[in-house]
This record gives sequence, C-alpha cells and structure tokens, in this order.
Amino acid sequence: MKKIVLRIVLSLIAFGSYAQKNQRIAYIDMEYILENLPEYIQAQNTLNAKIAKWKKKLDTEARHIEVLKTDLANEKAILTKDLIEEKEEDITLKQEELRRLESLYFGPNGDMFLVRKQLVKPIQDQVYYAIQKIVKAKKYDFVFDKSSELIMLYSNKKYDISEIVLAAIDKTRKVTDRKAKQQEKKTAPKELSARQKALLAAKQKKKEELLAKKEKKKQLIATRRAELLAKKEAKRKQLKEKQEAAKKKKEEQENNNN
Repeated sequence: MKKIVLRIVLSLIAFGSYAQKNQRIAYIDMEYILENLPEYIQAQNTLNAKIAKWKKKLDTEARHIEVLKTDLANEKAILTKDLIEEKEEDITLKQEELRRLESLYFGPNGDMFLVRKQLVKPIQDQVYYAIQKIVKAKKYDFVFDKSSELIMLYSNKKYDISEIVLAAIDKTRKVTDRKAKQQEKKTAPKELSARQKALLAAKQKKKEELLAKKEKKKQLIATRRAELLAKKEAKRKQLKEKQEAAKKKKEEQENNNN
C-alpha cells in the first residue's frame, strides 16, 4: 500500500515537473543526519542505558516466575490442593505484574516512548528548523526523507542536501555557543590587568593604614581621657581628705577648749 502511495506521489511530482520546469526537489537522509549529531548520539546512549535497565528487570522477574513454576511442578506430588492453588495464584499475580511492567516500560505511552520524546524530539526539531531555513533560502518545492517508510525508488546524490542540513545545524550551534560565551563574559567578573591589580592593592593598603591610624588615635584619646579622669579623681580624693582632716582638727580643738 505504501509503495502504491509513493508511486502516486512521484507520478504527481513528475507530472508537475513536466508541467512546470521550475520546480525544485531535494531529499535528506534523516538517519545519516542524526547519526552525525553528537547530541543525538548522547541521547541514544542515555535511552539505550535505560532500556537495558528495564529489560534486565523484566528478565529477572521472568526468570523468577519460571523458577516458581519449576518448583511447583516438582513439588506438586507432595503438596495439598490448597497449597497448590495458593502457589498457582502467586505465579498468576507475578505474571500480571510482569505484563504491567512491560506495558509501563514499552507500551504505546510507556517510559521508553516518553524518554525518547523528551531526549530526541528537541534534536529532531533542530533538524526540521534547519531544513525549513534551507527550503526558504533555496526555494525548494519538495524535500523527501530517504530513510522514511515511504522508500524512494531512485535518488540522485546531487539532490541530497543532508550535508547542507548538518552544516546549517553546526552553524546555528556555533552562533548559539558564541552568544552563550558572550553572555557569560558579561555576567562573569572581569579579569583585572597587572597594573589594575597593583593599584587596587595599593589602594587597599592605604585604606588599611588610614584605619590603623584612626584606631591608634582613638586609643590615644581614650588613654588621655582615662589619665585625666584619674587625675581628677585623685585631686577630688585629696581635697576630700584635706576637708575631713580640717574638720577633724576643728572638732579636736573645740573639745580641748571645752
């Protein structure tokens, strides 16, 4: 059916090309493009690692079920009917759980589908964006995918724009990387020259010396203030002692007179 559809499409294009010689046609090899993108290879490696992990878990569960089946077959002769039914029920539950896990991992909307969509779709969108730019620039009327299910019956290499698509993606990546580096430069602290560092160090040293002088002056003022207070206190004490001595002497004289 697909081949019939393809033949119809190609026939229509051929007819259109005959009717209008200015039509431009090209094709790409999506598999080739993706396999030459580091992002896609990394995404595939990540996906393959997850798939291997899921398959390992399913294989472990399947082997466990087979062991239970073998044990039951060997022990059936010595088990009661109730025990046999209980073990069979346990095996049935584990089989249902295994089917549930298979669907969870590899079902139509399972983890594999979601992870692939999450990892691969942004890269495919990048490729489609590059193709659209090339189509607009070169004014192509049709672009086919050589690796799609609609197999191309014939393809002339001169119409293959896969390398142009890869070059466009690489150019876009370089522009993006350059902008990211420029932004990083803007946000990152600027590297000082040797002269600027020396001036900054001298300025910092001068600032520290001024602070040290201020602190020394502050301590000197505090010392002088303490000395003045001590002198005042000594004079006050001395005056008080003189007054008390005079008062005492006066009282002694008055006592002698009486």
